[in-house]
Amino acid sequence: MIRVASALSELRGWRRHGAAALLGAIACAALPPFHVVPALWIAFTGLLWLGGGVSARTAFATGWWFGLGHFVVGLYWLSNALLIDPLRFAWLIPFAVLGLPAVLAVFPAASLWIASWFGASPLVRVVAFAIAWTAFEWVRGHGLTGFPWNLVGYSWMETLTVAQIGAWVGAYGLSFVTVLAAATPATITASASRAFRWAPGLLSLVAIGAIGAWGAARLAAHPTEFVPDLRLRVVQASVPQTLKWREDYRDSAFAQHLELSRSPANTLVTHLIWPETAVPFLLADEPERRRVIAGLLPQGGALLTGSVRAGETASQQLKLWNSVLAINSAGTVVATYDKVHLVPFGEYLPFRSILAQVGIDKLVYGPVDFSSGPGLTTMRIPGLPSLGPLVCYEAIFPGRVAERSVRPDWLLNVSNDGWYGDSAGPYQHLAMARMRSIEEGLPLVRAANTGISAVVDPLGRTFASLGYGVVGVIDAGIPNKLPPTLYSRCGDFVLIPLLIVLAAFFLAKGVTSGTSVGRGRS
Repeated sequence: MIRVASALSELRGWRRHGAAALLGAIACAALPPFHVVPALWIAFTGLLWLGGGVSARTAFATGWWFGLGHFVVGLYWLSNALLIDPLRFAWLIPFAVLGLPAVLAVFPAASLWIASWFGASPLVRVVAFAIAWTAFEWVRGHGLTGFPWNLVGYSWMETLTVAQIGAWVGAYGLSFVTVLAAATPATITASASRAFRWAPGLLSLVAIGAIGAWGAARLAAHPTEFVPDLRLRVVQASVPQTLKWREDYRDSAFAQHLELSRSPANTLVTHLIWPETAVPFLLADEPERRRVIAGLLPQGGALLTGSVRAGETASQQLKLWNSVLAINSAGTVVATYDKVHLVPFGEYLPFRSILAQVGIDKLVYGPVDFSSGPGLTTMRIPGLPSLGPLVCYEAIFPGRVAERSVRPDWLLNVSNDGWYGDSAGPYQHLAMARMRSIEEGLPLVRAANTGISAVVDPLGRTFASLGYGVVGVIDAGIPNKLPPTLYSRCGDFVLIPLLIVLAAFFLAKGVTSGTSVGRGRS
């Protein structure tokens, strides 16, 4: 390992940049849908070796190339959305595949740049890097509109024993633990004493093992139990995105959802769940179609469905919302939730007055941008435990999925990942939604147009699902919730003080050791 460290640290120019980009791509193997977690040990250890003993400027460039490789491979599937209407949007593919990753790569670059301040001690440098990486993940998740996609902590979503620590520290805290452990082998250097050389790496593995043992005990202590006398049917019609909004396909899409809702008829179903924008019309304005839906429902039952909703401002301007509607057995809309966190360039065009001039438009069909709803809410539907509705993208934001003043009993995520095809995107999206269950101690029911639909218990266990592109239904109950978790009570306030204290300590350590910004070779 010392020879590998020496060889990496000696690389120059394009070889250094290429090695960094390759390591960033390797780190993606740990993320959904692959979950090859040991890849992180290769990626982060290699990155710290590349960034050791160099100037701050070289460290920044090395981290940027690592980030570019990481985000190009991790977010390649964004280009699929631009191929739904290629005549309008295919020209934007290079900007999506390379432009966005180039911007996001600044965060790994800044992390390695900060770590380069602490060149005197490999262990201090590793801890500083883990702090900085986690802090910049948090900034990425909150800055501007926020984009906390593919946090490193999601690598553990197929190793639920370790992922349980998310109930205490959330996805960002799990990222900190993971990056710290995965980068610790970078302390193995020729200058370290033989007795100390392997100790940090072994201790990090022991810590991961201890977290896993605690998580296993937590899973065993909370078997999945269900709310009595309730039976949901989650409908996955897998309507292709290329057909979804075609005028000649509207009735067919509606008929397909109705047929799946009826069959199999030998199962007692109390409530139906349809996905985001399940049918391509304004269901709230279609009383005849709502009466057809009512005929599917038992007395006291309801349909929960994603739907576009329309209204007018005081000046009679059209407004649209991406909503969740609850329709009862009389065909009446009894509750509505309007999506709060909209997707930039998907549901609205930021800087419209400028970007529209160069031919850029939002991906979702229609001339009007969607409007944001007033805020997260807890919906109360007769015959159901209270629920926290989330539309698509809203499920990716740690600590921002449930109303705090009135905690719901379960989370409902309606989504449409048909934009992205059978790529890594839908699997990554599901993993993030499952982490919300662990963080909040709440079960999750997910209805996705083309998949992946699933029912998840409050510890992130998936006990019913439909794969991508499958046409079918899930008939399942709603798992019982757990008491509020530490993370659901405190959010990232659990993590932020830790990062501040550690950052202050190691900054002082770096200053007293005589390390200064910019020292080291180029």
